[in-house]
Amino acid sequence: MIVFDLKCSGGHVFEAWFASSGAYEEQRTSGQITCPICDDAAVIKAVMAPAIPSKGNRKPDSPTPAAVKSIMKALATRQAEALKSSEWVGTAFADRARAMHFGEEDHATIHGQASLAEAKALIEDGIPVAPLVLPVAPPKKLN
Repeated sequence: MIVFDLKCSGGHVFEAWFASSGAYEEQRTSGQITCPICDDAAVIKAVMAPAIPSKGNRKPDSPTPAAVKSIMKALATRQAEALKSSEWVGTAFADRARAMHFGEEDHATIHGQASLAEAKALIEDGIPVAPLVLPVAPPKKLN
C-alpha cells in the first residue's frame, strides 16, 4: 500500500491509500477519486513533506488494533444510546428536516438517510444536520 496526500481544485488536502501508483492513476483518470469534503473530482497529488522524525517532533506510535477496536466499540455504544431517543425516518430525512426547519412540522429528533447532495442542500439552506460517526442500519436490521 502507498499513501498519497491529495488536493482538490477547492484547495482541500486529504490522504488516500492505494495499492500502487498505477492504481492511483487509474482511479483518478476514471473519476473514482473525489474530495471527501466537497465531492470535487478534480484531484491531484499534493506536495508532500518528508516525515523525518527527530527528538522533538517524533510522531506518536499508532494505536494498537485492540485500542482501535475498543474506541470503535465505545463510539458505537454512545451512538446507539443517542439514537434510542431519535426517530428513524429512512430516505425521508431531508424532506422531514426541511419541513421542521420551516415550521411545517413539529420539531423532533430524527435520523435517516440522505445523499451527499441532499445534505449539502440542507446545509446551504441553513438547516443544521450532522453526519453519524458510524453507519446505521434501518430498524430490525443488524448494524
